[in-house]
Amino acid sequence: MQKNRLVTPSKPRLAMSRLRELAPGIGLCLAVTLVSIGLQHLEEGAFEHPYIEALVIAILLGMAIRTFWTPSPLWRSGIAFSAKQLLEVAVMLLGASISFAAIVASGPVLLAAIVATVVVTIMASFAISRLLGLAVRISILIACGNSICGNSAIAAVAPVIGASSDDVASSISFTAILGVLMVLGLPLLIPLLGLGAGQYGILAGLTVYAVPQVLAATVPAGLVATQIGTLVKLVRVLMLGPVVVGLSLLAPRFDGGAPEAGGARRFDPFKLVPWFILGFLVLAACRSLGLVPDAAIGPITRVAGTLTVVSMAALGLGVDVRVIGRVGGRVTAAVTLSLATLLLISLGLIHLLRLG
Repeated sequence: MQKNRLVTPSKPRLAMSRLRELAPGIGLCLAVTLVSIGLQHLEEGAFEHPYIEALVIAILLGMAIRTFWTPSPLWRSGIAFSAKQLLEVAVMLLGASISFAAIVASGPVLLAAIVATVVVTIMASFAISRLLGLAVRISILIACGNSICGNSAIAAVAPVIGASSDDVASSISFTAILGVLMVLGLPLLIPLLGLGAGQYGILAGLTVYAVPQVLAATVPAGLVATQIGTLVKLVRVLMLGPVVVGLSLLAPRFDGGAPEAGGARRFDPFKLVPWFILGFLVLAACRSLGLVPDAAIGPITRVAGTLTVVSMAALGLGVDVRVIGRVGGRVTAAVTLSLATLLLISLGLIHLLRLG
């Protein structure tokens, strides 16, 4: 007699199953995207210029839908995939339009300004959080999330300092909402402060939380702002490595705040650089070596732009503005004041050093 054997699904079957799981949510994001692009075209026809870009419309439409409707599990996977993976692909593709010569041309002054901004903002954010009576660990999470790369920094730092799941959830919840508000509100500073494309790109790179959100915040200001903003943000993200190393050495000395079982853990350097940033750097290297033809830049940029709008629709669909009421007042105040401090420091450096 033959023994019963476990039958494992084939890879194509698993792929089809995954596709069916993602399809509803991605389809919804695409529908919001089409409406947003259509509204932008109507603006262009009426005013010869879109006062509200499609990606901003997509966020607002998504948030409006989310206010009145909570997605069921049928929709969540596709929405989450669109908000994260598709936006990461868009960021990676942007590398094809950037040459490493631009990084070299940025000069040591800009690089020093980025490092100084991260260091000073971490200290200022930590001090604000402590003055508001928050524990050491959640203060560190807020400081690193605000100063480096939002939720990614919080997720990387949390296990190193032994932060509790409650601390992580509180830090991330309001940070996610502020990240969306930054994408929506930062372009308003261009006419208000008379910022040039280069200055605005630097400001976005220094202040917006996530690399993909920098792309979304700078698209309305043009390609120059997008390129500079992305470069600045990538350097800022690279600061996560030294910060995590330093915190891993200081972790045993932290007090005030109960760590998870097992306490602080050692960092994993291989988790500090996301795959899409590596892809961005590879494509930038190919562009610098002349392996990406000029004729391909336009189509690649358009694909990245469309994926960004889809992701912004997903981002809006994932934002529940009611979460503000569930996050503690001190955490909300700490994150908001830390972001305001980051903006002031960044603007001060841009004007003091005449960057951009």
